[in-house]
Amino acid sequence: MAHLIKLESTPDLVEQVYARLLDAISDGSLAPGQRITQEDIAAQLAVSRQPVLQALRLLKQDGFLCDAPGRGLLVSPLDPAWIVQVYQVRGALDALAAQLAAAQRAHIDPKLIAQGRKAARGRNVKAMIDADIAFHDAIYSASGNDLIAKSAHAHWRHLRRVMGAVLQQSGQREDLWDEHQAIADAIACGDGPRAAEQITGHAARASDNLTEILNHVLATRRGDNTP
Repeated sequence: MAHLIKLESTPDLVEQVYARLLDAISDGSLAPGQRITQEDIAAQLAVSRQPVLQALRLLKQDGFLCDAPGRGLLVSPLDPAWIVQVYQVRGALDALAAQLAAAQRAHIDPKLIAQGRKAARGRNVKAMIDADIAFHDAIYSASGNDLIAKSAHAHWRHLRRVMGAVLQQSGQREDLWDEHQAIADAIACGDGPRAAEQITGHAARASDNLTEILNHVLATRRGDNTP
């Protein structure tokens, strides 16, 4: 069982348990197929079983957990086909956000890209993922349409998970941040069509790269040596 840090008791305890477990699922501390129980989680987090039960129900509802044979729950397996679909939707949302942000000639904070490049050179998977999400969040915010961020965040929860699995194996390409810079430049110049085209291509390349590596990771775990 993964080592989880104890939580302080607060009114939003269910949200904290949900977030802590989602982080563990995303960074691989809770691996696909791993069995978890309400009692084990409550003991590790030093909380009562009620908030854990509610958090587990939410994680199951969101597709991160599934029923285990007999008793308890399993961390849901990774599904490359599902990830492709998630990227298709996210790509469309990102393109809309980029166009709206470009219409306002928004400037994306250069510190976000600098932080992303730094994370890409390191080994902290969570930092890599957080930097990527922060950049896209900045575009959502700059779009002026709050519904985009709300819709995209539902998909990012699943992408965090596959990114965590892949980045543990491959590290992060720093040229990803060259693409981010190009997107930010197009937005700042007010070139909506170019910004939308670049961010759509960015999402498509990320999807292809992640699913290719994920398929290899899954094949390795199965012991499949087929090229």
